[in-house]
Formats: sequence, structure tokens, C-alpha cells
Amino acid sequence: MNQEQSEILALQALAYITGDEKTLNWLISETGVSPADIGNVQDPNEVLAGVLDFLLAHEEILVEFCTQQNIPPTNPARARRFLPGAVMEDY
Repeated sequence: MNQEQSEILALQALAYITGDEKTLNWLISETGVSPADIGNVQDPNEVLAGVLDFLLAHEEILVEFCTQQNIPPTNPARARRFLPGAVMEDY
């Protein structure tokens, strides 16, 4: 996983979330970000990071997304490390 792959995966997650009105409304209610706000941010990667944070906080949505994309459910967490605000644990 690298920066570009992380951005692509987050964009796929955003498309998945916006494709379902219930999930989109859930994202909006939790973050306060409207679809119009997404296009007006200074750093789109911050929005993508937030999308992955939302996905990772909701296991049911995470599993459905990963199943639809045919990817391991660990990929979004791996991708999150390459976007702004990631917590880097020192093991």
C-alpha cells in the first residue's frame, strides 16, 4: 500500500458511501460535512482520511464495502496510514 493506492481506495469508499442514501446521511450526521463541502476543501486528502475513519468506525459498512470491492477488510486500515492525521504507533 502506498499514498496513491490509499487515495484510490478512499475514493472508492467515498463512492460506495455516496451511493447509498442511508449511509451518506449517516456520514453527514456524524461529520457535519455535506456533499457540497467535499468539493470546497483545501486538502482533499483530509476528506479521504475522514471517509476511511468513518468506514473503520462502522464494521458493518466496512465489511460490505470490502466484500463489494473484493478486498481484504484490513486494506482500509492499511490505507489510512498514508493520509493526513493518521496515528502512527511505534512498536
